[in-house]
Amino acid sequence: MNMSSSFCAIDFGTSNSAVAVPQTDAGMRLIELEPGQRTMPTAVFYYAEGPHDADGPPRAFGRAAVAAYVEGHDGRLMRSMKSILGSPLIDQTTDVGGGRGAKYADIVSGYLKRLRRLAGEPERAVLGRPVFFVDGEPERDASAQAQLEACARAVGFREVQFQYEPIAAAFDFEQQAIREGKGEQIVLVADIGGGTSDFSIVRVGPERMQRLARRDDILASHGIHIAGTDFDRHIELAGLLQEFGYRATGPSGREIPSGIYFDLATWHLINTCYSPLRVAEWRGMKSWFSDVRQHARLMTVLEERLGHELAARAEGAKIAVSGGEDTTVDLGHIETGLVLPLSEKTAVDALRADLDRIIATAHETVALAGLKADQIDALYFTGGSTGLRLLVDGMAAGFPQAARVSGDRFASVATGLGLHAQRVFAPAAA
Repeated sequence: MNMSSSFCAIDFGTSNSAVAVPQTDAGMRLIELEPGQRTMPTAVFYYAEGPHDADGPPRAFGRAAVAAYVEGHDGRLMRSMKSILGSPLIDQTTDVGGGRGAKYADIVSGYLKRLRRLAGEPERAVLGRPVFFVDGEPERDASAQAQLEACARAVGFREVQFQYEPIAAAFDFEQQAIREGKGEQIVLVADIGGGTSDFSIVRVGPERMQRLARRDDILASHGIHIAGTDFDRHIELAGLLQEFGYRATGPSGREIPSGIYFDLATWHLINTCYSPLRVAEWRGMKSWFSDVRQHARLMTVLEERLGHELAARAEGAKIAVSGGEDTTVDLGHIETGLVLPLSEKTAVDALRADLDRIIATAHETVALAGLKADQIDALYFTGGSTGLRLLVDGMAAGFPQAARVSGDRFASVATGLGLHAQRVFAPAAA
């Protein structure tokens, strides 16, 4: 078998994905998934029109999928597909436009098929997985991994192995530390992405790097199902949707029902807000609103299907305030001249409970390893959400003696998965 296509490693992320394959000489490399890009948004756009081909209905992937949605093509944008794993939704069919339906499992498989093709259609793969797909429910967690494995096998992977994403990131950190001449260390890996915040305590060092079996070096792993998409939802609820009636009180003194707002702020539920019955129900609720402008804004979002765009602007606002600056959100496409301020304080207040839980989970991981905070030599941050200064500073404050190291937020896990895949599969491929 050709070495370049014998195996690969896939970081199938909630927000972004990456793939590592063997190099022709030695080692692993991340491949371009789009021109000039080693990572690709975990996004699929189903066009409402166009003929099926051998791969199924007409689709765009990654940045092209997001662009198709932004440009106004008729169809359905799917993101955060990883969050579906472990839920009953995986076997359900959803409307993807043009009278077409697709099973969520087939949507995940279609994206994995795209990654496999770009990797040269290997038959072996290491896939990353969070420490917990589902918090506190071992059966659903196991089901989520089984569902992901079934999707991978359905697109041609004959052998599938899994590695925890934060442990893969530890392997990437280890390689960097050895290049810098560092000796043995105990590292707390914080992998905080779009769907989960995962932590591992790993012993790394030059004498340990060559071992295939690293179980004894993994002192603890822990995680929580709170991360970037939750941050986006809280920012949208606190910073944007209050101008659409969220938490508002109507003339009768009753609070406007909040379910529609939570669904508008949850990416994979946004499409449910557009059903004719639901739109008609909210059209008839104008009298519930003291401020009829809020009702008009909400109806514009529902009738013109602008929920995904609103969520994207909330995500952009989160990124804008992540470095500590205030920002504004232009919603002129919903109401002429509507521009909402978002201060760092509003963001802090909206995210505080989530940030505290994530930081507490990091300390719980240290306790599970039987260690104290001052025994951690380094903190290694990876995952897209570690760009949030509030989170990184808050976590580092609890480990003042530890070196603070930032990896490639979007590629460290894939790089580490590639190192693991090479150790597992290279002897068989040679």
